[in-house]
Amino acid sequence: MTKTIRILGIDPGSRLTGFAILDFEGDKAIYVASGTVKSITGEFNDRLREIFEAVRNLVEEFEPQVVSIESIFVHRSASSALKLGHARSAAICATFGYDIDVYEYAPREIKQAIVGTGAATKEQVQHMVMSLLSLEGRPAPDAADALATALCHGFQRRLRSVLGEKVGGARRR
Repeated sequence: MTKTIRILGIDPGSRLTGFAILDFEGDKAIYVASGTVKSITGEFNDRLREIFEAVRNLVEEFEPQVVSIESIFVHRSASSALKLGHARSAAICATFGYDIDVYEYAPREIKQAIVGTGAATKEQVQHMVMSLLSLEGRPAPDAADALATALCHGFQRRLRSVLGEKVGGARRR
């Protein structure tokens, strides 16, 4: 009998944070839920609180065993990376107090695992997520990125269990 593992995938953002819930039964990924936390109004601290509370509510409702989150990268500026880091921290802190392992993956690593190239576009990620999960509709870009993050961990987890060692760049927090 294969044990089901529930993964919460998070694509952090200071205004839009994507989330995804997937169940993995062995190699099979099963879509549960996905969406976007919109924290677009108010002061920055209020937006961080909104992310924190939304992720905490997701953890309480869906009870994941694992959180898979995208790591920080510098895209436009150091200021943007700092804000992304704050949003990411708010999401991770929301899991404290629960028995959940948190893993982080670099954006290029996620794209490589899902599309086959670390330079994939958002549209390519959306397309592959739809294909891998047999989704009928196209998820929003941030939700698709969160789904890809959860899928990446599920695939890496399976590889580690087969090989009996750490694979890829996943880092447990």
